[in-house]
Amino acid sequence: MALSGVAVGLHVQIEQATRATDESLASADAAPFVSDLRHNPDEASDRPAEGVMVGIRSSTGKWVLDSLPRNVRASLPSAVPDDDVTLRLHAGHRRVTVVGIPVTNDANSDVVWAAQDARAGEETVARVDRSLVVGAALALLAFAATAWLLSTLALRPVARMRRTAEELSAGTVAGHLPVGQSDDELAALARTLNAFIDRQRENAERERRMVSDASHELRTPLAALTARLELAHRSAGDAEALERELRAAEGDAARLVALANTLLELNRLDEASPALSTAGSELVTELMDAIDRARAISGAGARDIDFTVTLDAPDERYALEPVAFARIVDNLVANAVAAGDDGGVISVTLEQDTSRVLELQVADDGDGVPHEFLPKAFERFARADSARRATLGGSGLGLALVRGIAERAGGTASLRNGEHGGAIATVVVPPI
Repeated sequence: MALSGVAVGLHVQIEQATRATDESLASADAAPFVSDLRHNPDEASDRPAEGVMVGIRSSTGKWVLDSLPRNVRASLPSAVPDDDVTLRLHAGHRRVTVVGIPVTNDANSDVVWAAQDARAGEETVARVDRSLVVGAALALLAFAATAWLLSTLALRPVARMRRTAEELSAGTVAGHLPVGQSDDELAALARTLNAFIDRQRENAERERRMVSDASHELRTPLAALTARLELAHRSAGDAEALERELRAAEGDAARLVALANTLLELNRLDEASPALSTAGSELVTELMDAIDRARAISGAGARDIDFTVTLDAPDERYALEPVAFARIVDNLVANAVAAGDDGGVISVTLEQDTSRVLELQVADDGDGVPHEFLPKAFERFARADSARRATLGGSGLGLALVRGIAERAGGTASLRNGEHGGAIATVVVPPI
């Protein structure tokens, strides 16, 4: 379209230039006769030179001088025009440009007509048109070839990315999409897609590991439950032994239910649905309820649980649901209870700093956590030793759930050993 517009513009300009040239030549042919009529009206005009087409007609319609072709003369108006006029006439198979110049003096009023053959200009325009068509076609081919070459070179990284993506999808290769050396949009797209691939791999690996760990964790209580039921069948004649086995089976079933519920809660956290906001005062209520529940646990024994609450802005809101905060406290306190012996003290602290960031800290007086376990303490199904599991039947999902809830609220969860022994779990949640 651009080439066509340029060609049409050039055609129009050249055609106008040829017409202006014909008009100028015709005016030049008529100029001597106009001068004679104005300065020597009583003298007869000289005959025009060979090939010059000029005619002089008076107001009476009589031709004083005439070298115009017959068909041109027949096409001219009979009246004397009031001003200079230019006509574009068809004379047989050709076109002519005719200029009419009126001359008025005291004696009479005449008009000088001068004609100029337009065939030369038309041939020039025709040649130029042919050249424009050929040039436009060649330019179009050149532009098309250049555009194809440039697009091919520009899209070559995209083709490489597509081939690599197909290989990654088929599983034939590992790695990432190629990133070009130039820092352009394609390189940015490749980096974004590579980050997406890494997240998908992490999610797939986490899901695979979770399924594997979950199947391993479920196998033990299921086997124990099956064994308890078999023993219950064998103890059908002994009411006391039957009751003992049934109670043990109920405990295994409860452990299975707790494990399934925790897995469901972790899955809901992975869905990343928006959390509701809760005032700090409501979280204090959940904290005290959770401590009451912990004190009532049979496995807690004679352990004392102390708590301290310091909230300068109890109306400050946090992206934590009360039930989710209760789960955090339940898990951290349960771990602290499982970490020590009877007669010990567990310290729970809930406070706000100067930025109104909420900090929950649960400290026990046990032997602490092995240093090699600290980096993976919040991983799913991770356990430091068998003591905690033996005490409360832990599945290794409690701390993972704590971290998931804290991160969903925009906070963090950490675990460290105290300076004087014991472990200290800390959850920090910023205000909304």
